[in-house]
Amino acid sequence: MLQDLAPYFGYLASLLLALGLLVSNDLKFRWLNTGGNIAFIVYGVVLGAVPIILTNCILLAINLFWLYKIYNRKEHFELLEFSSGGIMIDRFLSFYQKDIATHFPDFKREQLEGSLNFVVLRDLVIANIFSAKLAADGSAQVIINYTVTKYRDYKVGRFIFDKEKQFLLSKGVKIIYYTAVANKRHEKFLSVMGFSMLDLNGNSFLCKNIQ
Repeated sequence: MLQDLAPYFGYLASLLLALGLLVSNDLKFRWLNTGGNIAFIVYGVVLGAVPIILTNCILLAINLFWLYKIYNRKEHFELLEFSSGGIMIDRFLSFYQKDIATHFPDFKREQLEGSLNFVVLRDLVIANIFSAKLAADGSAQVIINYTVTKYRDYKVGRFIFDKEKQFLLSKGVKIIYYTAVANKRHEKFLSVMGFSMLDLNGNSFLCKNIQ
């Protein structure tokens, strides 16, 4: 029975390893490789193929080592507020224009004027740009909250909404909300960050209380 299932473990392992080569995020790459190694180990055990078991046990140990390093890596995060932009902001928005459009299709550069704007630096590299229209009642409508692909491991989000909570409060932010979310992955990110559907000014939006 197990030998009948063996080819499926082989196919699964090959698929996971192939997908690992397609992602640009180090964390996803290591997890996909780890899954592929485990599937190949099961495949090798069922068939009694010692070389396959040995090779993938070694690769599994390497991937687990790197996962440990990734999760325990000390990184420097910094939040820098800006008014309406500048050459670095313009270059950032221009460089990531296509990807930004898939997450925030309605975003326009001029919307930064008069908004609460900041970037998050991760080891002195711009990892995120955030902008929101702040109303007098403390509600902040998100215009853009874009994180570069390689940094989408929730660390930037936790930095903004947890570690820099006092900064948001100092700016008068009481609740952050989205009128629409265009990207499913971003919607998942917001769920992990604690956003949920709440009533605001007579309408239901995806919101997060900051207070």
